[in-house]
Amino acid sequence: MTRVADRDINIAICNMTLGEKIRYLREVEGSLREMGRPMTQLEIIRAIRKELGKSISQSYISQIESGSRRHMTQSSRTLLARFFKVHPGFLVDDPEGYHTDLISDLRTTEGELDIWLLQGSERFAGDPEVSEVLIKAAREKDTRRCLILLGAILDTPGLAERLLEALKPEAGRQGSTRPAGGRCSL
Repeated sequence: MTRVADRDINIAICNMTLGEKIRYLREVEGSLREMGRPMTQLEIIRAIRKELGKSISQSYISQIESGSRRHMTQSSRTLLARFFKVHPGFLVDDPEGYHTDLISDLRTTEGELDIWLLQGSERFAGDPEVSEVLIKAAREKDTRRCLILLGAILDTPGLAERLLEALKPEAGRQGSTRPAGGRCSL
């Protein structure tokens, strides 16, 4: 399990090379920055320079991703870990046979929910509002609780519409109705 992004998104990623992890983190970062695509290596380099005031070369990142450079220096690992908000220990090749079976069922569920939500945000990139909500839910420390809360809101007749009207009046005025069967239609 590892932390990805601004908050505690726990994702079980097993048997990945360092290069695969960097590519994956570029993809997640692009999604979190609402780009609808992975960040390029050059965009990562520029963002590191702008946000952290440090530099790393694009060729260095390229060598890591291609596998021609199998290990990073400690300073590069620390810099990338700070930028991607992951533990520096994540930025190494996973050992052969690595798995996360010792993790509790609840943490595994949290990780699976986070992955599912992040994949959904990418799938619905054409609908920025839905994509953003899925990312926000994945960023929550207790994703399961967040989804249970959503279910409770939807189970309470009229509550979803009242909350939407109170929190986003412009969305509520677009003709939100609640059809038979108890589902919220926005």
